[in-house]
Amino acid sequence: MSPAETNEEDLTRKQRREQARAQRKAMEEAEAAKAVRRTRLTQLGIVATIVIVAIVVIAVAAGGGGKSKPPAAGSSSANAAATAANSTVDGIPQNGNVLGSPTAPVTIAYFGDLECPICKDFTLGALPAVIQKWVRTGKVRIEYRSLETATREPETFRLQQIAALAAGKQAKMWNFVELFYHQQGEENSGYVTEAYLQGLARQVPGLGLTKWTSDRNNPEYANQVASDGQVATNEGFNGTPSFLIGKTGGAMKKLGEVSLTDPSGFNEAIEAELKA
Repeated sequence: MSPAETNEEDLTRKQRREQARAQRKAMEEAEAAKAVRRTRLTQLGIVATIVIVAIVVIAVAAGGGGKSKPPAAGSSSANAAATAANSTVDGIPQNGNVLGSPTAPVTIAYFGDLECPICKDFTLGALPAVIQKWVRTGKVRIEYRSLETATREPETFRLQQIAALAAGKQAKMWNFVELFYHQQGEENSGYVTEAYLQGLARQVPGLGLTKWTSDRNNPEYANQVASDGQVATNEGFNGTPSFLIGKTGGAMKKLGEVSLTDPSGFNEAIEAELKA
């Protein structure tokens, strides 16, 4: 083999080695790049998982920190709520949607939505003291009126409000209303079902379930719900609870801003009506 051919073959071998090294280097760089990408994807996946878990935890905490599912029938919490609800109105005259003596000199009209959480705050807050001081002593009568604000479905709103009004046929509407607020579920959770309403009715002392079920079909209650809503509209009410106050049988006026947990504002308004 001539020196020229030897040099050419050596050059070819060198080129092949260089090409092989270049290919290996390229492959190593490619593998390194893949490893970096895998690491980044893993890190992103971990971050995404942490974010998702945090969102779920916050959602659970937010849902469980306030209202949740209604207490299970027969549970200790349900029994305690029923006892508190019924004791608030026990022994006070009832007639339809009215709590209190028909000869009470002052009337308060209370516009509420049974699913309204703010109405629950009022029911468990200022209302018991108002009932104890003014309604039990025969000085104030309270009318419960229906105004849809918190309930998402109009048909569900009518269903629940009519169920309460039908209990009034047996002078038990305020027991039903108190029970509903005391055992209220989480807003917009769809907890108001026929089973839920039946469960409340069974906790109302002395309520005849057969008659109550039949009375719910009376069209006068649907008309009353619609009429209450129209009165609220005429008064400019767009939230619950809202209140009117006045001498019984006379003109009613809006009750201004009052605390729903402190009864002092209600006390002042009632005293002013009694003195007028």
